Amino acid sequence: MIKKTVLSILSAVLIGTMAIGCGAKTSTNSKNDSKVASESKEKKLVYGSATDYARINPALDEHAEIHKIIFSGLTKHDENSKVIPDLAEKWTYDEKNMVYTFNLKKDVKWHDGKDFTAEDVKFTIETIKDPKSNSEISANYEEIKKVEVVDPHTVKIYMDKPCVAVLDYLSVGMIPKHLLEGKDINKDAFNQNPVGTGPYKFDKWETGQYISLKANENYYNGQPKIKNVIFKIVEDEKARALQLKSGEINLAQLEPHDVETFKDQKNIKLYKEKTADYRGVMFNFRNPMFKDVKVRQALSYAVDKQKVVDEVLKGMGQVAYSPLQMGNYKNDNVEKYQYDKEKAKKLLDEAGWKVGKDGVREKDGKKLSFKITCFEGDPVRTNIANAAAQYYKDINVEAKVDVQPAGSIQWDKLEGSLIGWGSPFDPDDHTYKVFHSSQAENGVNLNAYSNKKVDELLLNARTTQDDNKRKEYYKEFQKEFAIDPPYAMIAYIDAVYGADNKIKGIKDTVLGHHGVGFLWNIEEWDIE
Repeated sequence: MIKKTVLSILSAVLIGTMAIGCGAKTSTNSKNDSKVASESKEKKLVYGSATDYARINPALDEHAEIHKIIFSGLTKHDENSKVIPDLAEKWTYDEKNMVYTFNLKKDVKWHDGKDFTAEDVKFTIETIKDPKSNSEISANYEEIKKVEVVDPHTVKIYMDKPCVAVLDYLSVGMIPKHLLEGKDINKDAFNQNPVGTGPYKFDKWETGQYISLKANENYYNGQPKIKNVIFKIVEDEKARALQLKSGEINLAQLEPHDVETFKDQKNIKLYKEKTADYRGVMFNFRNPMFKDVKVRQALSYAVDKQKVVDEVLKGMGQVAYSPLQMGNYKNDNVEKYQYDKEKAKKLLDEAGWKVGKDGVREKDGKKLSFKITCFEGDPVRTNIANAAAQYYKDINVEAKVDVQPAGSIQWDKLEGSLIGWGSPFDPDDHTYKVFHSSQAENGVNLNAYSNKKVDELLLNARTTQDDNKRKEYYKEFQKEFAIDPPYAMIAYIDAVYGADNKIKGIKDTVLGHHGVGFLWNIEEWDIE
């Protein structure tokens, strides 16, 4: 059965919505605002988060910025996106037997004071892989056959096929066996009172208002310099910008149209970062009209992508043509679907979609009309969808922008969507699980895309150790993606953050998705 709610899936979407946004409205009660404001002064760093969370558990949901602060993984990424040890001191790989051996740090404690051990590693991976957990990231661990505890600080991970990307995926936050063993992982109170091994530990949570964290005095890499961090829930992008100006919050991601207002704001430093996050119109293949490749190709040619970048994103992005174009595995030698309205019309004519009396194309009594669904609270996504709808009107296709709360979206019922994904680290990330047909039923292949050649290429790329072969497989994948497009690619978006210039230690880079990667080294930050 297809997942009905995917509050944390879409990548590259909202700050925190990637993390299971619950959609609760920010309180406007002055008493509550005063309470947060007073705590903000005490807590030092107040981050304006675009949405609240329904739960905090890295084994279940991906892309939550708060996960990387509360939890830590066996591995992590350095500022050059290279995989390095974190909870692991080191690892070795037995290529012949396909076994990873991880030696764990010996001085790590959970936030409740219990020792972190190899049992927790085994428990975390097995929980993610357990179908009952319904984890959004389970596809990342398909090649793991079993996990063996050698001793409290040594764990072996046996693979049934090679998977280079598994080292990236083992950056997932470990969860504590002693608190969750035998529990219903989806319903346990742990999800609202999380315990990790990361630099900050959970303090308190006022739903719809804020989540308060405090520095972990026993953090194995040293106690963070900023003692308290508050995720203040500010769903409205205009309100976030105003509160950043007024000092109610001192860090926030900004929407493109709000950036200009900070040009002369001397106390705020802007960080403009390139990301691997793309946006495009997703076609639901459960809808017969999208099974015709000429329709999808026409809709890809119909949008002036450069104009969308210039006018909707205010130049803060670049034209997209491939889901892997921002990394080392990109292929520039593919069809880029540059804006060509006449070519789009010709393809639709060839496909038998003729302009009807009302100006909308039709075929066999059915109109070429569909909805482009967007998340509520993401104005950039909605604005891109509105722009695409106008371009589709120019080729006599009716597209209506449909804005819904994140938690209400039923992917199998959608006609189309303004999608967002990205592959910031290994190219397998958000390719295999998004485009392989095996992931359509219970995974995140949300539009039921199925292409046998794509399946073969992605599986081969995922399960070879030879990097040159991987590059060839991914280049061929991008060619096939362009020939048989599951999306009309539109743009990659830049991440723009505004931070009080008293905050020091921010590194001028975003690791991962724009909404989850800016805080990656927060334990090194300080406030003057």
